Amino acid sequence: VFLICLGKAVVSTQSTGDMTRDKLCSLVRKWQTLIEATVDVKTTDGYLLRVFCMGFTKKLPKQIKKTAYAQASQVRAIRKKMVDIMAKQVGSEDLKAVVLKLIPDSIGKDIEKECLDIYPLHDVHIRKVKVLKKPKFDLGRLMDLHGEIGGATDENGEIVATSNDFIEPQVQESV
Repeated sequence: VFLICLGKAVVSTQSTGDMTRDKLCSLVRKWQTLIEATVDVKTTDGYLLRVFCMGFTKKLPKQIKKTAYAQASQVRAIRKKMVDIMAKQVGSEDLKAVVLKLIPDSIGKDIEKECLDIYPLHDVHIRKVKVLKKPKFDLGRLMDLHGEIGGATDENGEIVATSNDFIEPQVQESV
């Protein structure tokens, strides 16, 4: 993580995003198969990301058997579909769009739908995303990722308010 100060605003970039340990521990249970997959993908704006995915097998609706274990060939087929879906969805977007896809976990839902014919899955999530390589640093691109922080700036770098923005009053030397 590195920080850049722009006036009174601080802009940061992060190198990884991870699920919390308590969430991961709450997902892992007995009598099911854990399937994990990783893929290295380059986004359209030049970031090289390593995406980690995890999913669990689920009992069929009228299943009597206690366990929901997948065979090794089914695990390989599911892992291959996970890798293909992650590579397709992350590789066709820029970093900002990838983050917007990760928040509602739409990639996990797509993997669940696609793997339904191999073996039913539940709790499919993108577990971790690591930034392996960043493109050459560009302040304009960083500002685009964070949006307009304080509105427009004048030639001195001071933030100038637009129509409905709040302006912090100047510090007075005496009252």
